[in-house]
Amino acid sequence: MEENTPYILGTDEEELFRLGIQHQVWAEEAQQAWRLANLRAGQTFLDLGCGPGYCTKELAFLAGRHGKVIGIDKSVKYIEFLKQVSQKYHLNIEAIASDFDEMRFDPESIDAMYCRWALAWIPNPKEVLEKVREALRPKGKMVIHEYYDWSTLQTEPRKAALAKGIAMALKSFKDTENEIDIGRHLPKILPEIGMKVVSTRPMLKIATMDNGVWQWPKTFFKSYFPRLVSQNYLTQDEVHQALTELKALEKIKGASICTCMMFEVIAEKI
Repeated sequence: MEENTPYILGTDEEELFRLGIQHQVWAEEAQQAWRLANLRAGQTFLDLGCGPGYCTKELAFLAGRHGKVIGIDKSVKYIEFLKQVSQKYHLNIEAIASDFDEMRFDPESIDAMYCRWALAWIPNPKEVLEKVREALRPKGKMVIHEYYDWSTLQTEPRKAALAKGIAMALKSFKDTENEIDIGRHLPKILPEIGMKVVSTRPMLKIATMDNGVWQWPKTFFKSYFPRLVSQNYLTQDEVHQALTELKALEKIKGASICTCMMFEVIAEKI
């Protein structure tokens, strides 16, 4: 059963599985960023918007026996799942169900923050990052992975109904008070709150039927397009046409999907 949540894709078992696929697609990029930011054993990490904790678990192994990870997410269901993972693997994880506006930290108590796809869904990312900055120790790091350009999501060959579904998904994001492409604004926001940007990296993947990346956009289309019906962006028939075209696309030799462009920003507390 799905909890009452503002998550755009819900928090049911189907979404839990989809998030697992999503994590596998982007896990290599996360681990590379952690190495670049010199995250190491014995430190305290914050996983901001941790969801069910796929990254939190890996960060906890990185932190080791004498380190710690604080995982914060607004979904009680995901936090309970993370607590079970922590207990099963004997990890030092503090899993907290909280809205970002309500979360509290001791000053200079955290060595590094990791955040992936959390800032795009809130109206006040700068305020939240300011709060995290106060919790960072001197020279503490922020490692952030967010969308830079969601509109790069497209298929080759182009399929009309599928393209409309993608366009309406983007429109549904743009019609909110949140900034889906928050990544492009981070190099400006972070220095304004006392962080020095030390590196940036664009990240984009091409999905084909020969690699596992394909499952990421596919599971998103299948989960989110039906939700656009109740929001009056698509009709049931348009969703059916789009998903039918997705199936047809999978049978075309050489077909591909260009994913949304992601952006990595690593910053250090001044």
